[in-house]
Amino acid sequence: MMHSEDVNEFWGALLEKAYAKLHGSYESLKGGTTSEAMEDFTGGLTEHYEIQTDECPPNLFTIMLKAHQRSSFMGCSISVEDASQMEAVMHNGLIKGHAYSITSVKYVHVDHVRVQGKLPLVRIRNPWGNEAEWTGAWSDKSREWTIVSPEEKQRIGLTFDADGEFWMSFADFQKNFTNIEITNLTPDSLDDGEFVGFKKAWQVNYFEGQWIPGVSAGGCRNHLDTFYLNPQYMITLTDQDDDDELCTCVIALMQKNHRIKRKMGLDNLTIGFVIYEVNENSYGVLRLDYYSYLLIESLYHHL
Repeated sequence: MMHSEDVNEFWGALLEKAYAKLHGSYESLKGGTTSEAMEDFTGGLTEHYEIQTDECPPNLFTIMLKAHQRSSFMGCSISVEDASQMEAVMHNGLIKGHAYSITSVKYVHVDHVRVQGKLPLVRIRNPWGNEAEWTGAWSDKSREWTIVSPEEKQRIGLTFDADGEFWMSFADFQKNFTNIEITNLTPDSLDDGEFVGFKKAWQVNYFEGQWIPGVSAGGCRNHLDTFYLNPQYMITLTDQDDDDELCTCVIALMQKNHRIKRKMGLDNLTIGFVIYEVNENSYGVLRLDYYSYLLIESLYHHL
């Protein structure tokens, strides 16, 4: 069971008990991902990026900065090659196979003889809440902080405590962490006050459907002769982002009650989606001949 270091604080254990009740048992809570828990508790949608791969977007820091401004939840981790590396402490204080939360993303202004400009920094928290922290550049009481003014330190809320929270440069973040998950909150996830200070929250649409053999189960794109049978949803993007002429769209698929099904010995379905560009005058179901013009295809997972 989870518990707080404060013996008088018990809400966390009660929340865990309720979560276990929802899924049928404490056993059902074993495993999973950070994004799964964040989605369950907020109703938001999660983006996942593998930081040290070619697929990682070059503007990742901007994505993180916008996510922080939108009050999105973010988590990161360092992958392990085998089970023996789980919770292994690295030479720089970071822990492999461990879930960290990202609590702030900032450009820190520096005006010094040696360095001038703004530096991209990330604040990260080890949920253990102890002295197990990053020990490299921009860590607690590191010499890098001597080139930051007291006013700037106050602006970003800098403190030096053995509480598991630390700062690091975005460059070091990219070198050390391998995965980041960003859960985008819908307008009804939290009170509206959480979104004050950012121009736009997300507009959300939910669609429910099912794959019925012979009716709406068309398979993946390896089966183009039946692929058009899969459920289709038409989306029009019209609301541009604040800083460019493009529109951001997050799409996610979810399998309901999959932990309960796992308890019953059932495997998850392998699921995915494909995005196609259509003409403004296109309506109704796209037919067979359209599916050779692929725009974007997701990875197919059984999560």
